[in-house]
Amino acid sequence: MDCCSDCSFFFSESDERPGENRGRKSPRSSGSGLQILFRSAIFAAMKKRILFVCLGNICRSPAAEEILRQTARHNGAEELLTVDSAGTYGGHAGDLPDARMRSAAARRGYMLTHRARRITEADFERFDIIVVMDDMNYEAVHRLAPSRRSAEKIFRMREFFSHHPQWSYVPDPYYEGHEGFELVLDMLEDGCEGILNYIRNQARS
Repeated sequence: MDCCSDCSFFFSESDERPGENRGRKSPRSSGSGLQILFRSAIFAAMKKRILFVCLGNICRSPAAEEILRQTARHNGAEELLTVDSAGTYGGHAGDLPDARMRSAAARRGYMLTHRARRITEADFERFDIIVVMDDMNYEAVHRLAPSRRSAEKIFRMREFFSHHPQWSYVPDPYYEGHEGFELVLDMLEDGCEGILNYIRNQARS
């Protein structure tokens, strides 16, 4: 996928510069070198690196990682995002996601292959946006931030919800049954759509 096709995530054919003459062919046509350079610059500037964080990095955050990756792919924005996940607890390091989450996600077409790891201070340099699942993990990640500017990268997943306004966090399904995992996947799909909209709006502002 080339840079101009990726940029369609941010631009539509109707996005013209003010005052551009729509009655005749513009010298800034899709094949012009100037437009290619312009969109290449936008492409490079708008690439985002996103990290999801939960407790053990075996349920919520690896599911969010794959959901955002696929949502971006379906919106033609896969090449614009780097996505990863981590946990505030390192006891599951190296493990695959919980088998119940893998099963529930697979029924929706998400294959979870991430290996758990613990978040580190270096992640604040590696990522532009850090999305946490609940208040406990928000506080843990906030304490790890090396600076105030780094802490400004931290968001709660609930900030991106459109269809779950009654929830202030993404619940941990580890001790829940089938319905708990389904609820979490619903919330993560909602939040990942919101994240893409947030990135799109940032690019257009």
